[in-house]
Amino acid sequence: MDEEFFVTYFSATLNSLDIKMDALADILQPYKEIVGNVAAIVTIGQMFSGTFICYDIYKQKGTKGIGMVPFLGGIVLSILNLKYGYILRDDTMIQVNLFGLALNILYCLFYFQYTHEKMKVWGQMGLAGALSAGLIAYAQAEDPTLVENRFGMIITALMFLLIAAPLFGLKDIIKKQSTEGMPFPMILSGTVVTFAWLVYGIILRNKFLVVSNFVYVIFSLGGIQNIDAWCR
Repeated sequence: MDEEFFVTYFSATLNSLDIKMDALADILQPYKEIVGNVAAIVTIGQMFSGTFICYDIYKQKGTKGIGMVPFLGGIVLSILNLKYGYILRDDTMIQVNLFGLALNILYCLFYFQYTHEKMKVWGQMGLAGALSAGLIAYAQAEDPTLVENRFGMIITALMFLLIAAPLFGLKDIIKKQSTEGMPFPMILSGTVVTFAWLVYGIILRNKFLVVSNFVYVIFSLGGIQNIDAWCR
């Protein structure tokens, strides 16, 4: 009985959220083009935050303490979101992710130029390439009626991993009382970007865009704020 009640309550909650999102989407629909343009502009601006990391690499003449995950993750997500944009037939997503892919490739080339662990980096790049190729192949082979939802879930899961990546070294950050090595420019600017895409996702009535970007905003505002407080 309790299990049946939980399922019924959960389903009712989801239906209620869908109704509220539809109502909000109807209100925002006239502003779809404006919101899409804003999301594109702030996303392109955020992509340039990687230059701060590149500048740190240039100053120390090496990549010590600076990981390649933000750049490789940017390449993988740009490729997957580019494919997702084609699935949704959304020009804004396609254009933004084409630019993001090109820019993150340049970041990776810059990183490779300064790293002293080139074999390790080659391995990471190979894994990223294999992952991207495998998922694109899956999207091509999947049932067209199912691919939007399932591919969206995959992108959401990978985005969560990329979001959590800067906190994998949380123990060392607290121990050293220093956030050195964390890509704060990318994290903070990413908060603004994901809020814009959250609104755009509501307009498109795309649950995966809404959920993934909502979690990123909450994670950034909550988790990063706590780390900053611990390190003061």
